[in-house]
Formats: sequence, structure tokens, C-alpha cells
Amino acid sequence: MPKILEYFGLVFYFYSNDHLPIHLHVSYNEYETIFEIFFEEGKLKDVRERLVPGIDPLPAMQHKEARKVIEVYAEIIVNRWTDFFVLKKKVPIIKITKKL
Repeated sequence: MPKILEYFGLVFYFYSNDHLPIHLHVSYNEYETIFEIFFEEGKLKDVRERLVPGIDPLPAMQHKEARKVIEVYAEIIVNRWTDFFVLKKKVPIIKITKKL
């Protein structure tokens, strides 16, 4: 389960056996939401959320922050997805220490 980003208590990660569409799990304490990322012609087109069965979704404030991080770091997330799932590389974690 490679961690991609950490941002003020939010943890962004892939499961090692994940599948398309490109998505990542974001957790905060006992909460979790899945965010799907859609690119078109090299630009972020859409970010969609999915609930995780049996787990409460991110609280509103953390959800808003998670979405902001994903929008800012979308290209890096997609590149990390490709590195991990296609190129079979290790992906380093980015610890974001400044508020967006």
C-alpha cells in the first residue's frame, strides 16, 4: 500500500492491487474516501468521489482539503500511479508541510 502524499493528517495512498480508473484512497483517522482522477489531453478534467463500503467518508472540512490537494497534485498522482502500476517502481511519499 504505497503512500503518495501526507497533508496535515490526511493520508493519500494506493492499494497495491488497485485497478483503473486511476484513483487513490484518502484517510483521516477512521474516515476514508476514494477519489477518481480523470485526465484529458494532459489536463485534469474531473475528480469524482466514491464511498468505501462500511467506512464513514471524510468529514466535510477534510474532504474539502483532500480535494484541493488532489487538484493541485493531480499530475504527480497520475505519474506516481504510472510509476507504481505500469513501470513497477517504488514511489516516494511527499509530505506537504505548508497549507494550500
